[in-house]
Amino acid sequence: MKISFTILICLFAIPILAQDQIESEIKTLLETKNYDKLISQYGSKANELSAQSLYYLAYAYFIKENDNNCLKFADLSLAKDSTQPESYFLKGQTLNYLGRFEEAIKCFQSAIRLNPAKGGFYSAMGDSYYNLKNSELALAAYQKATEQINPPDRAFYMIPQIYSHRNETSKALDAFYLAKSKISKETDSYITVLYNIGLIESLNGNYDKSEPIFLEILHLAPGDYQSYAKLIQVYYHRREYDKAKPYKEKLYEAKKNGLLKDNLADMFCFDQFKWNDKLIQAFERYEEGPKSTIFNKHLFYVLSADNKIEYRIQTEYSPFIAERGEGKYILCMSKGDMHYTFRIGFDDNFKYDDLKAAVVDVLESRIKPAAASKRTN
Repeated sequence: MKISFTILICLFAIPILAQDQIESEIKTLLETKNYDKLISQYGSKANELSAQSLYYLAYAYFIKENDNNCLKFADLSLAKDSTQPESYFLKGQTLNYLGRFEEAIKCFQSAIRLNPAKGGFYSAMGDSYYNLKNSELALAAYQKATEQINPPDRAFYMIPQIYSHRNETSKALDAFYLAKSKISKETDSYITVLYNIGLIESLNGNYDKSEPIFLEILHLAPGDYQSYAKLIQVYYHRREYDKAKPYKEKLYEAKKNGLLKDNLADMFCFDQFKWNDKLIQAFERYEEGPKSTIFNKHLFYVLSADNKIEYRIQTEYSPFIAERGEGKYILCMSKGDMHYTFRIGFDDNFKYDDLKAAVVDVLESRIKPAAASKRTN
């Protein structure tokens, strides 16, 4: 009787040892990122796999962006063992990618019930609520994520984003500074956090605080050309034009090398200032003369209280004016369908304070246009 009982134990142990060996092989394939081999070798053997092995297989499909099979094997894993929080989490993540946010929330809630100390579960649930435009529940979930051991960077990054979208700028700035102290400097999120801090501090007029932030960005990411433009604005506001010069040269060089895109592709904002209740944004185009055609070089956009462009004052390169020796650029204004020309010229080595003063004179109607014409389409 004793012998037969021992044999019976051995017989039960054989499939368990086989399962352990398979699970170990699958885990090794996953850890070495052999996802295709894992899928091809075990994807058709679902019935033979343990709940953990099925989770590994679901994860491989997740990495390969095969959402349907990821959900299939996550469900198979949970059918064999419904106490696996990672399988619920993986399923929830996939449902988030598919836009099925309410279903995803239920999965994250199940994962949290099984392991309430995992910050990533709360953060992922925050993503679901965020996409459902429920900022209160999203904020609560992200904050809960930051309270866990080894909290995910994303939670720290998303909290100030929510405050920003709600126009709670002071809370957003505090949260961005907290994120700066928590997020790894090796991540893109850290650069984004720095940029937002620099932007808010600049908008608040705290240029002494924004300058080191943008300098840190350029130390970490020398190709972040948006930060070059922001630094130029800092120095122009402080009238430190010599400090701005090398950053302007960097933008011109990047333009020649085809590295600038989107809003930096044609011009960059180099100054912003208030006039009465209007915001004036000053841009500089990369286009240079001498040429045989007219082009705009410096553009001062006059914005309304709701940030809509009302009209524009600009310097224009005119080959006719240049030939007459009256300056390389002449001050003009475009307002509605009218174009106005003022008898004020500037060379390449002009002083910005003189140009800005002339623009303000035009804004306050202290100088009258020498010519006016109606634009035709």
